[in-house]
Amino acid sequence: MLTSYFENTEGTTANRFETQILRIAVVLVLSIALVVPAHAIRVKDIASIEGVRENQLVGYGLVTGLAGTGDSVFGAPYTIQSLLSMLNKLGVNLSVDPQQILARNVAGVMVTANLPAFGKVGNRIDAVVSSIGDAKSLQGGTLLITPLMGATKDVYAVAQGQVTIGGFLGGSDGNSKSKNHVTAGIISGGALVEREVPVDLNAWDTISINLDQQDFTTAVRLADTVNVLYGNGIATPVNPGVVTLIVPEPFRGRIVPFIAAIESLDVAIDLRARVVVNERTGTVVMGEHVRISRVAVSHGNLTVEVTTELEASQPEAPFLGSTGGETVVVPNVDTTVEEEPSRLMIIDGSATLGDVVRGLNAVGVTPRDLVSILQAIKAVGALHAELEVI
Repeated sequence: MLTSYFENTEGTTANRFETQILRIAVVLVLSIALVVPAHAIRVKDIASIEGVRENQLVGYGLVTGLAGTGDSVFGAPYTIQSLLSMLNKLGVNLSVDPQQILARNVAGVMVTANLPAFGKVGNRIDAVVSSIGDAKSLQGGTLLITPLMGATKDVYAVAQGQVTIGGFLGGSDGNSKSKNHVTAGIISGGALVEREVPVDLNAWDTISINLDQQDFTTAVRLADTVNVLYGNGIATPVNPGVVTLIVPEPFRGRIVPFIAAIESLDVAIDLRARVVVNERTGTVVMGEHVRISRVAVSHGNLTVEVTTELEASQPEAPFLGSTGGETVVVPNVDTTVEEEPSRLMIIDGSATLGDVVRGLNAVGVTPRDLVSILQAIKAVGALHAELEVI
């Protein structure tokens, strides 16, 4: 409609001028409509599609080729039993007592992997290998063919290959040196997918979007954004963590473009005000919505320092016959008590995060002191945020 209007009004100079003004106005309106709100994040970065996820796999296997750093007979007897069972399946029949076999070049391991949501037969995925016995190192080892099962005990992949540990172990007992963790490693692309997890996206009539951080406001904003673009009633916020979408008619049977369009939408997220503190390291992280009411903070440190100096006490006449004196060491203890002057600071109401940080820094607190101060402010009810101590 706008194009036809532009074409019909370019006859005279006045009309051309009017056309230019209208074009500029249209561009401004579209620019304002497409402005991304502050703190807007892509849906792809804050949510996931229900039913599209990885599947965890696990299996038990043997790592061979170790230089005498494998499992011992007494520390991991199941390793020898597994070795004998594998040899029997390969046609090597050994009728010996497992206690008589010393195979320190073998280690029993657990193998784990993550099967992608749309992994196809023949795809390769990484496999993580970790020792479960008393093996000292998996350096230089090779994982033998190991079936990897899912929760249903169905085999979805098979792993095999050279184990990379990213470290080393050298020397002998009592005089050894190691780097990094040597009893766990990875086989890059070492697992071969043998079975797929069926997911028929085109048969879906609805889509559920799961928010990583549950919040009522964010869920409503996401639903409103989708409804503006695709029509009212398409998106419904079910709860603070789930938004359900009805697949529009033009996208029925080709749901991948619809999911891609939804994931690329920008939504302004809103989270609860939270302060996270780590007492062990003195780390304090505050969210942008943290507010502190008017409160007075007094801060002061008391330092007690005790120093001991050893002095030698030698008698004036060291040779006094059988009752002669002797040289002794006498401790000289000096105790000093130093107290910093207590400083009282008033933090005004409606203080923002920047005001709080600048105010507490003005008091001269350290990160560890800040933890105690925030706990005290929360206790009196002046900190309007969730305080989480980890």
